[in-house]
Amino acid sequence: MAATRLFLRASPVKCSLTGLTGGVHSSLGLTLLKLSPACTAKPQAQRRHAAHFTYHPEPAPSQYGPTQKMNLFQSVTSALDNTLAGDPTAVIFGEDVAFGGVFRCTVGLRDKYGKDRVFNTPLCEQGIVGFGIGAAAAGATAIAEIQFADYIYPAFDQIVNEAAKYRYRSGNMFDCGKLTIRSPWGCVGHGSIYHSQCPEAFFTHCPGIKIVVPRGPVQAKGLLLSCIADQNPCIFFEPKILYRAAVEQVPTEAYQIPLSQAEVLQEGSDLTLVAWGTQVHVLKEVAAMAQEKLGVSCELIDLRTILPWDTETVCKSVVKTGRLLISHEAPVTGGFAAEISSTVQTYESTWIFKFPPQPHKKVTARESKYLSLYFALF
Repeated sequence: MAATRLFLRASPVKCSLTGLTGGVHSSLGLTLLKLSPACTAKPQAQRRHAAHFTYHPEPAPSQYGPTQKMNLFQSVTSALDNTLAGDPTAVIFGEDVAFGGVFRCTVGLRDKYGKDRVFNTPLCEQGIVGFGIGAAAAGATAIAEIQFADYIYPAFDQIVNEAAKYRYRSGNMFDCGKLTIRSPWGCVGHGSIYHSQCPEAFFTHCPGIKIVVPRGPVQAKGLLLSCIADQNPCIFFEPKILYRAAVEQVPTEAYQIPLSQAEVLQEGSDLTLVAWGTQVHVLKEVAAMAQEKLGVSCELIDLRTILPWDTETVCKSVVKTGRLLISHEAPVTGGFAAEISSTVQTYESTWIFKFPPQPHKKVTARESKYLSLYFALF
């Protein structure tokens, strides 16, 4: 049945299953004919753009030395190259990593550093992370790639019950702090349900790991190198819609951007906007529209590190503006926006009485349509 429907969807002309199936199968053919989108009289859907934002490159940082034009996946490659060159214990592994990865983030590294340092693994996420834990515990700088964030769930036990708790359960006698898990993350055109998820909130309930999401190439390289150098296991989610859409002048040498420090990208007085990853660029446009059409001054904050997150920067901004809007691509229920909103509500509770309380809003994926690429205001 699935194969037949696939055939119908791929067919350039309207077709009849009755010609393909007969006898006892004719009723099935008629049923599929009615169900198949390619064989119905529905009007053509309006073509939608893959991106729901415009990427504006940030100024090239001068404090880190010479720069080179890179998109986000190239900046990740550059960070991995710097790591392999400077750390003889560093190894990179995952599905299809040896030939460069499905998004080309490891392209050329196997040829440059050898098959013992950049290598493929079986298609087993639990095994990939488990191997990384062991390698890191033995002293190696282990950089594991989960091919898509949607496939990280089989490794959930290894991340939550093993990697995150390794140091605590041993009384700080041993750890796997040199483990970094990279994974493409977030919505993308034609991604469907298995290539569009944002699972960061599943891991934010777990002390012992750090979770980071960059907004662009310069940030990606600096934050990834910080994750690799950090003495705690880190999950580094890479917005795949930005892999090629985001292009900036990126320093070629190694540099680090501090973890757990949010960045105020735009100061304002009326409303605090908080996001991470791709949604930062959506809110940049929201802030510009609010100023132009409504005269509303927005303060925009890129959270960058989701766990542990920078409560001081966000809460102090809300004290100033009195209003908060948080946006993420994941569904609203159980999303990390709820944690931010709750923390802000209880932050030095006396501040809330300085002026009438204003609503906190969350802009997330729809609940009624699983992982919808549309966004709704709740």
